[in-house]
Amino acid sequence: MKRAEAIERLERENFDLLIIGGGATGCGVALEAASRGLRVALVERFDFSEGTSSRSTKLIHGGVRYLELAVKNLDRVQLNLVRDALHERATLLRIAPHLSRPLWLLTPLYKIWEVPYYWFGLKLYDLLAGKGRLATSRYLTAHQTLEAFPRIRSSGLVGSVAYQDGQFDDARFNVSLALTAAEQGAVVLNQAEVTALLKQEGRLCGAVVRERLSGRELEVKARVVVNATGPFGDAIRRLDDPDAPPLLKVSSGVHIVLDGKYSPPQTGLLIPKTEDGRVVFVLPWLGHTLVGTTDDPAQPSDHPGVSEGEIAYILRQVEPYLGRIGREEVRAAWSGLRPLVSRPEADTARLARDHLIQQSPSGLLTLTGGKWTTYRKMALDLVAYAARLWGLELRPSQTDRLPLVGAEGLDLYGGVLLLERNYGLDRATAAHLHRTYGSRAARVLELAEGCPTPLVEGYPYLEAEVRYAVRHEMALTPMDFLARRTRLAFLDQQAAQKALPRVSELMARELGWSDEVSKQQQAQALKLLTSAI
Repeated sequence: MKRAEAIERLERENFDLLIIGGGATGCGVALEAASRGLRVALVERFDFSEGTSSRSTKLIHGGVRYLELAVKNLDRVQLNLVRDALHERATLLRIAPHLSRPLWLLTPLYKIWEVPYYWFGLKLYDLLAGKGRLATSRYLTAHQTLEAFPRIRSSGLVGSVAYQDGQFDDARFNVSLALTAAEQGAVVLNQAEVTALLKQEGRLCGAVVRERLSGRELEVKARVVVNATGPFGDAIRRLDDPDAPPLLKVSSGVHIVLDGKYSPPQTGLLIPKTEDGRVVFVLPWLGHTLVGTTDDPAQPSDHPGVSEGEIAYILRQVEPYLGRIGREEVRAAWSGLRPLVSRPEADTARLARDHLIQQSPSGLLTLTGGKWTTYRKMALDLVAYAARLWGLELRPSQTDRLPLVGAEGLDLYGGVLLLERNYGLDRATAAHLHRTYGSRAARVLELAEGCPTPLVEGYPYLEAEVRYAVRHEMALTPMDFLARRTRLAFLDQQAAQKALPRVSELMARELGWSDEVSKQQQAQALKLLTSAI
């Protein structure tokens, strides 16, 4: 759907659901509702997944830490969260196999008594997964552990326990949710900010939306308004009721990216013991090594920064396992905000990621909490709740088997070879296009017009991807492309800076920017690349 058409439909039509927020939660609700026959609109003030949903640990998982807390504290809420997430893990791997994969994770053990403790915990993890179980967890000897993860400290190593979770490209998955929702009939618009809520006789009936590119204001009418703005949920609630008490407690999770040499391509590491009792992951991701995360109280911020202290903390936690890694080896760092349902006197590291649906007296539905892996469960609950209260008629849910954009007709194992043969690509470029666009990779290459031109040295990204992102994936700024349609800004901030002038030039041609607008866009992107992605 073209942007002008989406704006025209927002102004003209009456919707069943108006969803505020284009992260995983909002786009998940949009897809669930649209695929079940509801009239749906979604607006996002920046870009899809620009906030929390592009800044995760890239794991599709139940959460072994949450399971440990559930058992220690006899906490049924935590246990149910893990079980639901493990069920959803299997679903996410099924509906977007090009964007996700199973990944082995090792927990290294240096004391003999740790072996039965962690082995039992992971067997319980397997049991909770039920039919959605991946490969069965197992014990590895010290020798087997070093074969699987050669860089791990061998001195004193007893062995490890190995288990599988899922890994994915979170921002691409989020964009695919938005695109799939649009293909199911939803009106989906980024760079569109809700500035006020509309009421009739004390009940919500829509919202005032400002299209940020032009400044034009629209009145969007809807029977149900859904607040799915993650860590900014309380701000939308205050548009409804200025005296609304806080619902959320926000925490910050920082990740860093290192060279791929620090992790083998098929195996990650869960470090179970840190100086303050958290866990840290060391994961292979897109040819690099992702390390994190922190979990500290924070305030909502559009683009949260990363302090040198947070980077030093992460490097300090991995040193006993991987040896000393210098600050100069950090290629990228970012911070993501987690919306946690507030509980008095609860530490953010111990708050469960269970979700909440809250209805205000005027009818605003706030959907918050949860975690990336359970976005679909959250959407199912929200749509069922709204249908029950407002008498909406629904078709049966199909999102557990509906392929996301790029997964339809996907040749998962032969697709890379076909791209190599048909377009003369090298293996790295073909593999990148296959895992990024799936069955639609050929459409990207059609825009290369027989000459796939690399975008930046050392990476498989192509100039044709910029054109594709603008024409078919609703990219509107250089950072939309560098950070979310591709992940270059999250992998290597210096390489993203090198690519920025060419990305800006290509987008200017596609979007008809003047020289002044092009310079402004480039300056804004450079500011983010040198401060906070």
